[in-house]
Amino acid sequence: MSLPMRVGLGQFNELTDEMCQFIKQIGCDDFLMNTPNLPTDSGFWQIDDLAALKAKADEHDLRLMALENVPIPFYLDIMLGGDGREQQLTNMVTTVRNMGKVGIPILGYHWIPASVWRTQPAELLRGGAQATRFHEAEHADAPLSFDRVYSAEEMWDNYCWYLDRILPVAEEAGVRLALHPDDPPVPTLGGVARIFGSFEGFRRAMDKYDSPNHGLDFCMGCWSEMGGHENVMKGFDYFVPDGKIIYIHFRDVKGTADCFHECFIDDGQVDTFAVVQQLHALGFDGFMIPDHVPATVGDSPWHHRGRAHCVGFMQALVQVAQKLNPKLV
Repeated sequence: MSLPMRVGLGQFNELTDEMCQFIKQIGCDDFLMNTPNLPTDSGFWQIDDLAALKAKADEHDLRLMALENVPIPFYLDIMLGGDGREQQLTNMVTTVRNMGKVGIPILGYHWIPASVWRTQPAELLRGGAQATRFHEAEHADAPLSFDRVYSAEEMWDNYCWYLDRILPVAEEAGVRLALHPDDPPVPTLGGVARIFGSFEGFRRAMDKYDSPNHGLDFCMGCWSEMGGHENVMKGFDYFVPDGKIIYIHFRDVKGTADCFHECFIDDGQVDTFAVVQQLHALGFDGFMIPDHVPATVGDSPWHHRGRAHCVGFMQALVQVAQKLNPKLV
C-alpha cells in the first residue's frame, strides 16, 4: 500500500495501551520504538516479543513502522571488530529475520559505539524550557571510550564487513535498514572515529550498498549541525529521488557540529516550510517523527507536551504543502 508523506511518533521504549491511545489522539497512525524494552539475555530480539509489539499496534489500528537501535552490546564487537563479532552477527541475523517474520518493516541503526554525546548543563530556551547542547571544547580531556583509538579506516572496514553480511539477510527478510548519522557529527569522540557525519560519508555508504533495503534515517538535526539549511536541502535533493530516505527525524538546532544546542522546531536554523514543500515536490512518501524536543514546564519524562507541539507544527506544514501542490498527493 502506497502512503503519502505523513507524521508519526517515536522515541519511546514501552508500548502501553495509554501510549497507543495518545498516538491515535494526536492524529498519527505510524510510530516507531527506540531500543524497545525487550529481553536481551539471548543477544537478539525474540520472535514472540516482537510479535506481541506488532499485535498491540494492530489492536489499536496503528502501524508499527520501525524498531530503532538494538542495544549497543548486541553489536559492539561488530562495530569495533572485536573477537565476538561472528556470534553477534549470528544474533543480528536472527533479529532481522524475526522482524521480517512478524511484519515490522524497518530496522533503524547507527554506527556510534561511543554513543551520543551531550554537554551539561542544558541550554535554556524561551520561557525557561531546556534543551540539550554540545560543545566539543568542553570534552577536550575526555578519556578513551574503549581500550584504544579506532581510526576512520577501521570503522569503515568494520561497517563493510557487517553490511556485506547483514544486507542480503535484510533483503531476504523484507526488512529495510535505515542508517542514522553520527550524533554529534564530529570526526572523533572518545578516541573512536565517526564516519557518518558528512554528505560524502552517506553517499559512499549508499553507493556501495545500493539496495532498496538500505537507506537513511535522515536526522534533520544532525544534517543541520553539519551545514545548516543548505546542507539539509542538499541531502534531500540527492537522496529522496532514489528512494534512499526511509524516514526522517524532524528536529533542528542552532550552531554547528562542534558547538550547538537543540531548540523548538519553529526556532531553528532550517526553513522547515521550505523543507516540507521540497519533500512533497520530490515525492517523499515516508514518515517523519519528532525527535528530541525541549523540556517544558510540567511535562512528562517523555515530553508529551513538547512532542504534541512538534507534531501539530509538522502536520500543519504537511497539509499546507499538499494543498499548495495537490496534484502530487
